[in-house]
Amino acid sequence: MTSSAILIPARYNSTRFPGKPLAMLDGVPMIKRVYDACSASNIPTYVLTDDDRIANVFQNTSVLIDYYPYENGTERCAGALKQDYMNKYDHFINVQGDMPDVTVPMIEQCLESLKYYPISTVWTNMPKEMQDDPNSVKMVRAGDQSLWFGRGMTGYGEWHLGVYGYKRNPLELYHDLEITVEEETEKLEQLRWLKSGWQIGCSHVYFKGTEINSPEDVDIWHQQNSQ
Repeated sequence: MTSSAILIPARYNSTRFPGKPLAMLDGVPMIKRVYDACSASNIPTYVLTDDDRIANVFQNTSVLIDYYPYENGTERCAGALKQDYMNKYDHFINVQGDMPDVTVPMIEQCLESLKYYPISTVWTNMPKEMQDDPNSVKMVRAGDQSLWFGRGMTGYGEWHLGVYGYKRNPLELYHDLEITVEEETEKLEQLRWLKSGWQIGCSHVYFKGTEINSPEDVDIWHQQNSQ
């Protein structure tokens, strides 16, 4: 019998969009929308942040403040395992804090894939206009296994979405893996797994939402949700 938790890493100082977790989406901070969407799964949900302004959005909510300057969200999730209350969980879902339209089926698909893979993620069909956008992450796969991720690929690749599943052991080991030139070039944390020989399972999901990568995406989100 496995026990799962959802971890939402939320860093304040984003290079492309400082203060992104507090961007207002129809009057609600984005990080609150992500948290509420994750909580709908009835899986224990924790916000992992480095900033009191983000923590102050929540009341009576599980928030872990850690001021260590982690390189990415997966490192922050791995750091959270040092907390004693995390010992009761053996599966973790990392929902990135810029996914206000994350759905319960996306979370459930990542958990299902952990039956067969140590790490999992999800993808959806990529609109043609996103293919050349370096903000959109593309994934190359073979069946239900991820082979590569990149920003610069054009004309091919699935739309990779910012939701991951981890079994406890690989997440605990993440800090010990080598940071390669590919990860530093693409700024994609999942490449650390692939370059170290880990397999990542992937599942197709239906997704009509918006990932908030830039201030312009906030306007796109409002346009989509006003229709």
